[in-house]
Amino acid sequence: MTVTSLLDLRFAADHLEDGPRALLDILADTRAFDGCLGVQVVTDVTDPAHVVAVERWESLEHDDAYRAWRAGPGASGLGDYLAGPPALTRFTDVASL
Repeated sequence: MTVTSLLDLRFAADHLEDGPRALLDILADTRAFDGCLGVQVVTDVTDPAHVVAVERWESLEHDDAYRAWRAGPGASGLGDYLAGPPALTRFTDVASL
């Protein structure tokens, strides 16, 4: 069952220029991670500090392995650019239920 993960981010005011660039660099490793089907980044049209990374994964297990890697040896330092902790929400396709 495929999984769509939404990583909701808010960049700190002093990182509105370098934060999104850093995110795009960081996502190169995400896209290369086993089980990643793709990542799209969208920005709120009224609030440029609000960004969502839309990630597609082959399975919940692949996504879990990625999150564990990012929490350990694959730590990205993205938190240094954010105004607060990101929010992660994961979904499955209705057809997979």
